[in-house]
Amino acid sequence: MHLYKTTKGNVLKYNGKSFLLNDTWDNLINQQNLYSYLVNSIVSAQTITDEQGDDFINHYLLPPIGSQEVWAAGVTYLRSRDARIEESKESGSADCYHKVYEAERPELFFKSLPHRVSGHGGKVNIRKDSTWNVPEPELTIYINSSGDIRAYTIGNDMSSRSIEGENPLYLPQAKMYERSAALGPCLYIPEKQIPAETGIHLKIYRGTKLMYEGHTMLTQMKRSLKELASFLFREFEFPVGCFLMTGTCLVPPNSFTLNEEDVIEISIDGVGTMKNTVAIKNNR
Repeated sequence: MHLYKTTKGNVLKYNGKSFLLNDTWDNLINQQNLYSYLVNSIVSAQTITDEQGDDFINHYLLPPIGSQEVWAAGVTYLRSRDARIEESKESGSADCYHKVYEAERPELFFKSLPHRVSGHGGKVNIRKDSTWNVPEPELTIYINSSGDIRAYTIGNDMSSRSIEGENPLYLPQAKMYERSAALGPCLYIPEKQIPAETGIHLKIYRGTKLMYEGHTMLTQMKRSLKELASFLFREFEFPVGCFLMTGTCLVPPNSFTLNEEDVIEISIDGVGTMKNTVAIKNNR
């Protein structure tokens, strides 16, 4: 099933039908067994036509986040490790990425508060003080307050590679700024966990020209989703759950950097497609 957050209410698409669930987003998604909860909620939910549901989604869509924090994991794929090593050669810090890839403890970092998150159809920013900017398409998991993975969405962990490459201690500036994260278009809530063969796809357009295309599968990830979630919850409490971006394997060539007005299209099997346009924050 797919759950969309809109300004008209929460739209659930399930078994070819559309339902309107009038509950707060935080309360709705933070259930011990979200799939069963939503199935039971359908009994008392308002049934709407598919046309009405599609209209809400196409014209009133919001990012699928309430008051949750967004966190991210790094160097969870071999290609990501190699890319980080390449970008940090001149700084002499390349070895730290090799070590964290092999270590028991994963790299986890804070990514965004909800008010800085863009959704499907929104804009994502690149920094004016960075010369090398890329998207990072990532399966993003929703973990409820009990630490259980209950839903999935598409994440874009925008990254300023020139800044992180200069010094790993600049990671917060390379990763955290206005509209540096995007989630969408919905929450995908399957009855069982998402298959390891799930595909992740990335396309980047400049005008009508396809600048980059790549795809991978979750089987390429070194760490399990459950492992990443357990490390995040070791010393944290999240009263309404949280979102965790789980790393990327799709890295454009070193010669590529995003330009303003580029369009980023990320698709994940079973979840859907999220599109964002690249922008630069206006000076105030």
